[in-house]
Amino acid sequence: MTEGTFCLVLHSHLPWLPHHGAWPVGEEWLYQAWAHSYLPLVDLVRRLGEEGRTDLLTLGVTPVLAAQLDDPYALRSMHDWLGNWQLRAQYAASRWRADDPLLRDLAAAEYRAAGAALGEFEDRWRHGFSPVLRPLVDSGLVELLGGPATHPFQPLLREPVREFTLHAGLADTARRIGRAPEGIWAPECGYAPGMERGYAAAGVRRFLVDGPALHGDTHAARPVGESDVLCFGRDLEVTYRVWSPKAGYPGDAAYRDFHSFDHPSGLKPSRVTGKHVPPERKRPYDPALAAAAVARHAEDFVDTVVARLRELARRHGRPGLVVAAYDTELFGHWWHEGPAWLEAVLRALPATGVRVTTLRGAVEAGHVGAPVELPASSWGSGKDWRVWDGEQVSDLVTLGASVQDELLALPAQDPAFRDPARDQLVREALLTLSSDWAFMVTKDSAADYARRRAKVHADRFGELASLVRADQVARARARAAELRDEDGLFGHLDARGLSCEY
Repeated sequence: MTEGTFCLVLHSHLPWLPHHGAWPVGEEWLYQAWAHSYLPLVDLVRRLGEEGRTDLLTLGVTPVLAAQLDDPYALRSMHDWLGNWQLRAQYAASRWRADDPLLRDLAAAEYRAAGAALGEFEDRWRHGFSPVLRPLVDSGLVELLGGPATHPFQPLLREPVREFTLHAGLADTARRIGRAPEGIWAPECGYAPGMERGYAAAGVRRFLVDGPALHGDTHAARPVGESDVLCFGRDLEVTYRVWSPKAGYPGDAAYRDFHSFDHPSGLKPSRVTGKHVPPERKRPYDPALAAAAVARHAEDFVDTVVARLRELARRHGRPGLVVAAYDTELFGHWWHEGPAWLEAVLRALPATGVRVTTLRGAVEAGHVGAPVELPASSWGSGKDWRVWDGEQVSDLVTLGASVQDELLALPAQDPAFRDPARDQLVREALLTLSSDWAFMVTKDSAADYARRRAKVHADRFGELASLVRADQVARARARAAELRDEDGLFGHLDARGLSCEY
């Protein structure tokens, strides 16, 4: 008899970063995540698939990230970034030639890693992420989750806008992968009572919520209300072993320190060493120590999952379900050793009698409980909406509400003709509503940048809306073309799907 079922859910998302360095450190964040998280994850899934494994994990890819990973500009820039990484490693080797042997070894390892990533990118990724991802989905190695187009906090959206952005996001995934996903990772796990009806209408059959929304009773998927849409809750007791607001494996002294740079080369040569050790006193990174920590933490996690499943079986009288869910970028980008830890866990769990599968596989295995009424919730601080609807971001909430009301009050569009100005206008409105801006402000992470981005998109929307209301067709289309040329996200977005004049 199986010990129970384990589902690993990863959520891949970065905010839309317009071309030419709009992010405070340019596009560096995107390329780091691409090199250190997305490439290693795909490689891991492919290798395990070649060994005959299936249903390895559930992977959420937000449409806004998929658009960037398929974008020709981003692909060219990523190739340049990988080559520059190799050059930086060469430079570090010359700088550290007379220094600690660990630093010399690190430079050599970085050079090899950059070369391998460059080769992988040229061989498999040169046409974007979609041609890489689709075979993994078609072969059943991963279950793909989608989401609304521009990662908005859905509970704050007017109903027509919420419906439009969800359908647009699912359609975008279908264009890239061949079919729309049946599951989504709702942005920020945001939920408001009644949203399940919109999910059902859009063809969404399952979505993720945070464990407290289910009062910690996450042992099975649950139909929401009177619908047949299932919610899965994150098991925080297990998830937080890896990463919590206060602790987790990546903070171990042996792991590579994310925040300490060798600024001339841009590499990260230090290990964590200690929580209160200043960067200049941190010890050089030692791969052997890190590998020992990976083995120790993988064993601890597997033991935690097995113990949790046994507890659930005793409590409910049947094998249970554990869902552990994380941002994909944790594995490799934020936590250098994360991909190695992930591989160790995915290899070790089946040997203990635990079924490793996807959310879809968990449903097929019968892990479905009684219907539940969900409260308003998210996975943010307090598990409520305060991160996206709190006092700190009241200006953004007001701005978003104003943009939605103005959008929905525009004169109706002739459904027989597609208007590129309307398409761009809707695009700017949806980018104004991205949940990332409120998150950055509440968490004081590039708050000025976030407010500026929201205002830029709102101003662009307002400019186009004024031209549309004034029936300045030529001017509106000319301005829309200028904006689309700057960073053509979702060029296929069709505004005719939005119901205005409500």
